[in-house]
Amino acid sequence: MNPRRKKRLLFATVLIGGVAAVASLLLFALNSNLDLFYTPTEVVQGRNDGGAKPDVGQRIRVGGMVVEGSVERDPTSLKIAFQVADTGPAITVLYDGMLPDLFREGQGIVAQGTLVEPGVLEASEVLAKHDENYMPPEVAEAMGKEHKKMEYSEGQSGY
Repeated sequence: MNPRRKKRLLFATVLIGGVAAVASLLLFALNSNLDLFYTPTEVVQGRNDGGAKPDVGQRIRVGGMVVEGSVERDPTSLKIAFQVADTGPAITVLYDGMLPDLFREGQGIVAQGTLVEPGVLEASEVLAKHDENYMPPEVAEAMGKEHKKMEYSEGQSGY
């Protein structure tokens, strides 16, 4: 092989190796910052498609409705604990910080944080819906047909 071809081969090899190294570092960085979305039922029972439950210590996002009567506030700090449910079992969310103004029981929320125990999420961020008709798209899709507006039967008052 002549010296010119050897240089080209070396250059091509280094270029391919560099691109592969950059691509693998990029994928590693994206994977470590990826927060998968789960519903409370999927956190407790696993995904319907046979996927596993999230592991303890994994960063995830959970969306659902705040369960009525489940909000417990610490009177000496900003710590709060509440339960979130969709159409199945509920999970407990622990949060230390200022909640959004629109946060209340019966409200749709998305909590992002780390699963500290099976069924217990330590949230680093809590997002609440912004108007009466909004539900986070992930929550609406996950709840699907089971989340319907209340329909009044004949003889039942709307008040």
